[in-house]
Amino acid sequence: MATIKTKQKITPFLWFDNKAEEAMNYYTSVFKKSKIVSISRDPKGRVFSGIFQIEGQNFNVLNGGPMFKFTEAISFFVSCKTQKEVDDLWDKLSKGGEKGRCGWLKDKFGLSWQIIPDTLGELMGDKDPVKAQKVIMAMMKMDKIIIKDLKKAYNQK
Repeated sequence: MATIKTKQKITPFLWFDNKAEEAMNYYTSVFKKSKIVSISRDPKGRVFSGIFQIEGQNFNVLNGGPMFKFTEAISFFVSCKTQKEVDDLWDKLSKGGEKGRCGWLKDKFGLSWQIIPDTLGELMGDKDPVKAQKVIMAMMKMDKIIIKDLKKAYNQK
């Protein structure tokens, strides 16, 4: 398997049936600060394993066969600064996949993601429990998180 020296102690390892290369290409096209680091191929030229990065975070992939599938028990939480970033990632990652509630989605490979604006955590963490609860209740009604609707709920009298 392809390896590189890194200071990263824990690396997500994604098992695909036979779409590891497609997945690496897909994820590196979705995220701006991303790249494919390495690919190991078998004697027939098929991808066996690889490493790609998103925002400096390494991800290992393996074409291991159909024995295992992704579940919602594991997801990738993506912190977003703006609504534009939320919209962009939501649209790209959910295309061919499945949109869920509260910022969750499954991409076309079945991998779960949470596309969450930083504003959500800030408003939910307010010292006023009534305001925080209003934000939580607003979020519970959303699929994609809409920042202006969170703020509206927060400022509600």
